[in-house]
Order: sequence, then C-alpha cells, then structure tokens
Amino acid sequence: MRSRWTPIIAYSLVGAATQLVWLNFAGVTTVAADRYDVTENTIGWLAQVFPLLYVVLAIPAGLLLDRWFRASLLAGALLTAVGALIRLGDTYPWLLAGQILASIAQPLVLNAVTGITGRYLAVKDRPTGIAVGTASIFAGMVIAFVLSAIFAAGNQLPAVLLISAVFSVIASLVLFVALRLPADHKPVAIRPDRNALRTAWSDPLIRRLCVLAMFPFGVFVAMTTFAQPLLEPAGVSASTASTILLVNVIAGVLGSATIPIWVSRHNAASAQLAVSLTATAIACALLALAPSTLIAYLAITTIGLLLLPALPVVLEVVERRTGEAEGTAAGLIWMSGNLGGLLVATAVGVLVDHPTPAFMVMAAIALIAVPGARALRHSL
Repeated sequence: MRSRWTPIIAYSLVGAATQLVWLNFAGVTTVAADRYDVTENTIGWLAQVFPLLYVVLAIPAGLLLDRWFRASLLAGALLTAVGALIRLGDTYPWLLAGQILASIAQPLVLNAVTGITGRYLAVKDRPTGIAVGTASIFAGMVIAFVLSAIFAAGNQLPAVLLISAVFSVIASLVLFVALRLPADHKPVAIRPDRNALRTAWSDPLIRRLCVLAMFPFGVFVAMTTFAQPLLEPAGVSASTASTILLVNVIAGVLGSATIPIWVSRHNAASAQLAVSLTATAIACALLALAPSTLIAYLAITTIGLLLLPALPVVLEVVERRTGEAEGTAAGLIWMSGNLGGLLVATAVGVLVDHPTPAFMVMAAIALIAVPGARALRHSL
C-alpha cells in the first residue's frame, strides 16, 4: 500500500508548535524574570511544568491514542493552540495557565509520532517518517530560539507570544484538514488478548529503554532550560546564549533527519546511543571546566548533533516491537524521559547560581548511562 505524507507533514507542524510553546522563555530566562517580576527559577517552571505533567499523563495519553487515535491527536492539537492563546494575557499567572494547558496537550501529540507513521506510511517508509516527525519536534525548538534571539528584550516578549499563538492555531487547523480521511494502514496486532499497557511493559527491551531514556532526556531538558543563566557568569550574553541554543537544535534537526535512518539500516542503535552519551559527558565537562563563548558553541552544538537523534532511534525500535500498543509504548518512553528531565532540571535549577557543579552534574548523568547503552546491543 502507498504512503500518505500529508498527515505526517501536518503532524510535524503541531509537534513543532508544542515545542515552540514549551521553550518560548528558555533563551530569555533572565529577561523574562525581570519583566514579570519573578525569579529565574520561577520562569524555569514555565518550561519544567511540561515534563512534570508528561510524567503524569504519558501513559493515559498513550492509552487514549491506542484506542481513539485521531480524536486524541486532534484534541492535543486543539489544546496546544488554546494554551498558546491564553498566554496572550501577558502576566505570569496567564503564562502559567497557558503552559499548563499546553503541557496537558503535549503527550497526546508527541506520543503519536509512531502511531501516525504506522497508520499513514508503508512499512519501508516508517523509519524515515519517524525521523521526520521527531526532527520537526526539534524544529519547533529552533523556532523558539530564533524568536528568543530576535526578540531578546523584555518589551518584545508579547510579540513572541503572539507569533507562537498564530503558529499553533494554523498548525492545528492544518492537522484537522489532513486527518479528515481515514488512515490507509493498520498497525500489526501483537498479543491482542492483553491490553496495550501490559503488551508494552512485558517487553524487557522496552523496560530497558525506559530506564535509559531518563539520562539523555534529563541532560537535554536541563541544558535547554538553564543554559542561558549558567553561561552568563562566563560572559555569554542572553542573545548569544539564544543563538547557541539555536545552533544546538539546528544541529539536532539535521542529525535527527539523517542519523536514525543510517542506524536503522545498520542495526547500530546501541552504538549510536553510547557514542552520543559519551560525547555529551565530555561536552558538559568542558563547559564546567573551561566555560567561554567558543566552548559553549562547540560543546552544546555537539550535544545537539549527537544526543537529539537518540530519540528517533529509540522510537523506531519501539514502533517495530510493539504494533498496536505503539502509542502506549511511546508514552512509556516519553514518560521516563520527561521524568529524567524533571529530576535533572530541578537539580540543575538548584545549582543555577553555581555553573561548574551544575555542568558537572549533567556530565555525570550522561556518563552513568553509557554502560546501559552498550548493553542494549545484546537485545536489539
């Protein structure tokens, strides 16, 4: 059967919107804190509420997607748009309310990346579809950091909120149109006598991937949330930090669109994960011991290029292993990753005024996961 790419493209726009709303303030933490008269850590919670609620909602969202895929995904798109619109109130309470609503929507959207490829693409195209879907998620991060670099002043933040709201509304409308026709494919049924959660969790590989996902997710979420205030003592301005994060995610988009396809063809998931975690640990150690603008560019770009493709690599394995339970299995991966993000970002937030130990914590977390990544080669 043929592949239909229009739903994948439409889904990609909504996936990008979720990340745009999530990271609107990551590159301008200090500026936003001044504008809304709150602390930097309080602004950080505008981002951290996403992994917090993801941990709670990932499995229910996955179950909803496995049962009512189209309706659940469209609900996620709608909630993202409404959350972005609510933030136009431009006070901290309105911002937090909008972020909470969008964070409720996020698992309904992101958990669907394997499901939408399984329903609209032929088997041979699904690794590419997952790579495209996850690359678009990172593209939303690129848009967020571009906006932070262009609109870096406190009085320009309302423009960022407006642009983000317009993008989110348009993306949701495009998805509604793209999904008006029924899916062309149906996921392969695996152990239909058992429910989706038991089907996914009964696979030892899925359980190992859930544990492993906590480490790279944790480092990435902490880095994107607190890179700007952590780099400020080294003389890196807010606009430069936004540009560094932008380059980081652009590298991640390029890596995510290419590396997972090669990994799938060569069955090299274990090696890719081990290399990316090792490189991330080295990069974080450099930021701790020799912080500068040049080191920040080199280290954080390396993290983006190698660490971000780990997500589509893992999700492609999940799609192959779990069949009709792919939404729940993807939810387990996202839940574990966001739990790691919440824990690591919280720890780094406590150390936000002490960059050296903060970066060393991230280095240690990445390094701890390397043996687990290497051990996966026996299961893949």
